[in-house]
Amino acid sequence: MLAPWCERATTDAAVAVKGALALDWWAGHFPGTVRQGTLVVAQPRDAADLTRFAGRTDHFDWADADRIAALEPDLAGRFRRGLFFAGEGHLEPRRALAALVERLAEHGVPVRFGVDLLPEAAPGDLVVDCRGLAARDALPDLRGVRGEMVVVRCRDVALARPVRMLHPRIPLYIVPRGDGLFMIGATMIESEQRGPVSVRSAVELLNAAYALHPAFGEAEIIELGADLRPAFPDNLPQVRREGRVVHANGLFRHGFLLAPDLARQVADAISMETNDADFPERRRA
Repeated sequence: MLAPWCERATTDAAVAVKGALALDWWAGHFPGTVRQGTLVVAQPRDAADLTRFAGRTDHFDWADADRIAALEPDLAGRFRRGLFFAGEGHLEPRRALAALVERLAEHGVPVRFGVDLLPEAAPGDLVVDCRGLAARDALPDLRGVRGEMVVVRCRDVALARPVRMLHPRIPLYIVPRGDGLFMIGATMIESEQRGPVSVRSAVELLNAAYALHPAFGEAEIIELGADLRPAFPDNLPQVRREGRVVHANGLFRHGFLLAPDLARQVADAISMETNDADFPERRRA
């Protein structure tokens, strides 16, 4: 999801400022970028959560039941109020990454997969280390935050944009991926345990989807996934340098949203031959 203003409701203002730049970047570099906005809704009993969410962000319009029905006909009559963030967008991550690899190949940049290489062993005058959580050997304050998701196929529901449904315990987002596919996510668990999706998380995600629309009860489960997001203590990404190694890391749950800005910082530092003073040296334990 390219949702800087939705994310602003639960994170630092810098995420919205820098994330807003990603909308035009992705649209200019990946034709599959969809800019139909984001719809945020809540059940009547959770109306206070919607008001709190609205108070923490901007760039939205209040939507009544008629506007919700006009935006998403399949949700007609199901929600009384919502928030519509018209400027936001979304993309399918795997297709976007494949497109970037093709673009790099066109510019003569080789990409090698399945190679295990530490930055210290890499050739060159400058090495950019963006290994995610694997870079904790060099970035000791990096931690993993577990996230889980479900991909389902449901041909009885059509959505034009990501829909977020607020809930006091497990807020839900559903992102359409075309051909009846939807990615359902929400979990953010302070745990560094890797492994399959837990029964509790799967049940909660699927129950929340069913609450959004009962037709999801007949959906086919295509994929269950879980992994760890790399994050620094403040949950904001950083660029650091140690010798010839530049570390770019800590994107947390904002990978595709903040990656263009983080890459720009690295590229600017390299192209301008930035000296070490512009990079905070990593704190040693």
